[in-house]
Amino acid sequence: MTFIPTIETERLRLRAHHLDDFDTYAALWANEEVVRHISGVPSTREQTWARLMRAGGMWHHMGFGFLAIEEKSTGRLIGEAGFHEVRRDMNPSIEGTLEVGWLLSPEAQGRGYATEALRALIGWADENFPGKAMTCIISPENEASLRLAGKLGFAEFARTDYHGEVILLSRSGIPPA
Repeated sequence: MTFIPTIETERLRLRAHHLDDFDTYAALWANEEVVRHISGVPSTREQTWARLMRAGGMWHHMGFGFLAIEEKSTGRLIGEAGFHEVRRDMNPSIEGTLEVGWLLSPEAQGRGYATEALRALIGWADENFPGKAMTCIISPENEASLRLAGKLGFAEFARTDYHGEVILLSRSGIPPA
C-alpha cells in the first residue's frame, strides 16, 4: 500500500480521496463555475470516477498526487490540490516536473484556502522532492489563479496552445529542462 500523507493546516485537512467523497466530488467537477478555467466542460460522473481512481494511482506510481481539501470546522470536502505528471502533448513540455493544480468549490473561494493548501503542499514537496521543478498551467482569463501562482513564486515562462491558450509557469521562473 502506498503512503498518502495527511497534511494539516490551521483551517484545512489535506487527505487522500475516499470512495465516499464521490458524490460531492462529482458535483464539484460537474459545476460549470468550477471548471470554466480548467476545461470549460463539466465532467460526467464516469469521467469524475476515472479522475478519482487516478488520484490514488498517481500516488502509487509517482509518490505524489492530489489530495482532497477538507474544511476542518465542517468536515466538508471543498476541493482538491496537489501534483501530477500528465505527459501532456504540448510544446514546451513540462514532463518530469511536479505539475501543481488546484480547484475549490465556489463557496470556498476567496477565503484564502487555496493559498493555505498550496503553501502546505509546496512545503511537503520541497521536503520530499528537493530540487524537483514545479510548474502549473493556467488559462490567461483565470486572474485569481494567476495572482495566486505569483504569490507562491511561480512566473510565466511560455504561452502555448493546449486545448486553447494557456500560460505555463515555473516556480523557479526558469523553464524546466
